Amino acid sequence: MSETIRIHPAIDHGLTPASGSFAGGTLVCRCTERPVKVRVSTQVAHDHACGCTKCWKPEGAIFSLVAVVPQDKLEVVENADKLAVFDSSATIKRYACSGCGVHMYGRIENEKHPFYGLDFVHPELFQEDGWAPPEFAAFVSSVIESGVSPDRMGGVRARLKELGLEPYDCLSPPLMDAIAAHTAKAAGVTAH
Repeated sequence: MSETIRIHPAIDHGLTPASGSFAGGTLVCRCTERPVKVRVSTQVAHDHACGCTKCWKPEGAIFSLVAVVPQDKLEVVENADKLAVFDSSATIKRYACSGCGVHMYGRIENEKHPFYGLDFVHPELFQEDGWAPPEFAAFVSSVIESGVSPDRMGGVRARLKELGLEPYDCLSPPLMDAIAAHTAKAAGVTAH
């Protein structure tokens, strides 16, 4: 009997389709008293399962869920005083709740970065249902760095594919193309 590999509690039983009427909601940390609340006024984009060691993962998850929203569509609406940057040396400044440790959003401050202007969020923190499900899995091999045995990686990749998430050891090809196009434009390279 083979082991059932648990990827993330929000997707282990299958992906829930996005609701056409979902236009945002409220992300809430895990604190029972004075929770941090972040209002997002749009649907999330580029949702993915992320295996990196920087992203917050709920208990029992080997991947995080990460999506992006335009920075101007995100607003901290309650208990902002509890937020602190988790690692100030990282490219993505992850604002975490000082009470429960949940990362509420991540922001890139470098205006030259291809993803500048987008904030990274964990959509499973929405109080509301209907957010867009993950589209792919990124940085899959990185789960080894967080303790997953290398001999389990074939099973991890198979489980991701079973869930409909193509596994990559970087971002998805369209996002990698966007990064390369941004870099080429900044360098003055013209497309032909």
